Amino acid sequence: MATEVSATSLFRGLDRGVSDNVVMRHDGGVITGIAEGAGPGPRSLVIPAFVNAHDHARATASSFGAVGMPLESWILRTALGTPVDPYLTAASALARSAKAGCAAMMVHYTRPSGTMPLVDEAKAVAKAASDVGIRIAFALAVRDQNPIVYGDAGSVLSELSRDDRNTIEDLFVRAPMSPGAYIELTDAVAAAIAGPMVDVQLGPAGVQWCSKPLLEAVAENSARTGRRIHMHLLETVYQRAWADQHFPDMVRWLRDIGFLSERLTLAHCIHARPDELEMIAASGARIVTNFSSNMHLRSGLAPIAAAHQCGCAIAVGVDGLALDEDDDILREMRLVQMVHGGLGFKPNWTPAEMFALAIRNGRRATGAPGNGEIAVSNPADYAVIDLDRLDRDRIMPVDPMALLFARGNALLVKEVVVAGKTIVREGVCAGVDLPAIEQQLRVMYRANVGKLDGFRRMWPPLSERLGGWFEQQLNCE
Repeated sequence: MATEVSATSLFRGLDRGVSDNVVMRHDGGVITGIAEGAGPGPRSLVIPAFVNAHDHARATASSFGAVGMPLESWILRTALGTPVDPYLTAASALARSAKAGCAAMMVHYTRPSGTMPLVDEAKAVAKAASDVGIRIAFALAVRDQNPIVYGDAGSVLSELSRDDRNTIEDLFVRAPMSPGAYIELTDAVAAAIAGPMVDVQLGPAGVQWCSKPLLEAVAENSARTGRRIHMHLLETVYQRAWADQHFPDMVRWLRDIGFLSERLTLAHCIHARPDELEMIAASGARIVTNFSSNMHLRSGLAPIAAAHQCGCAIAVGVDGLALDEDDDILREMRLVQMVHGGLGFKPNWTPAEMFALAIRNGRRATGAPGNGEIAVSNPADYAVIDLDRLDRDRIMPVDPMALLFARGNALLVKEVVVAGKTIVREGVCAGVDLPAIEQQLRVMYRANVGKLDGFRRMWPPLSERLGGWFEQQLNCE
């Protein structure tokens, strides 16, 4: 059924900018018409829906005590937040993202629940996405080396009791999956869930966690099938130190085996060097920046302005650690713009340019159709912003996109439409009961957390040993 949307302002994209007093029509999930010069409509700003281009669809980490610690210990600590129910955990994360205005989200699935076969777990995540109404890209993360530290963990575990060592090994050490088995598993996941709203990708966790044969198999399969790849790269100073000591030509090697390509999205790249950024840019790969996550984990400030200036495509992700752990992608974009937007009178990009590029590149990263502009024949994926609340003073005409990046947040999102279907209205998800899901998860986690009392008890000495091991790596020549 055809739908008409009237708005005071509509941001079409980079070329057309903002149009005033517009009526947009869509039918069958596709935009069919845009008419300007209509009478004054509701005080609203219609924009292309956001994309959360890097996330893991997991529970919020701070609830499990994973606060103010670097990634290398944070990853282990968040074992306490292992999904107790894959569907409910994914539904809560996806619904929070949808409430914030997202039409699409990358699910780099790094911590399965272990309660069911992986293909069934992927089905549970896909069902959650379908119920919420959001597009997803889904990649089962894979690693086949370095489960505890980036090398031999013997010195970290040697002083622990046998029971404590067994606890750690039971939680984190698995028999590595062969490259061929991982490709077969990804094919099985794709056969089970891939479709117009789900893009199944390859998901190596990161170079320090993946062997060369595994990365070569991923590159070959991607080149042969056209399947996209999603991977972390150079997120922390310790990963940089590992690369410098054990794999100094890492990015060049990735380029030479065909891993770097327009099919690839790299999360973080905080400690990538200028020559590495240039190789990434030349390949057509994208970088997803995750500003608040980087700050929460003390990973550093990514060279996003430098990457943009050398031609690299930039997208924005929440990574499950938005500033207030509320999945507010608009606030995340504002932070990226504020920090990387330029110095003094020399802007790197305007807020509107940054927004348009992030949406376009985010859609490419997640396999969502269209170029992210509100234009005839593009998907009807858009968010409606409350202009009365955004422009609360109404003293004089002000560019609504400038205002959005000056004071916007997810509370201004009145409606979110994906493929022509309203999935959020006035902060309420249409397809799932988010408050009920979150309360159900709280009850389940509270009942489950006692099962890991041994891990909680041994955490302080383990954390101290982890810190010593990684800090020692920074002093190695």
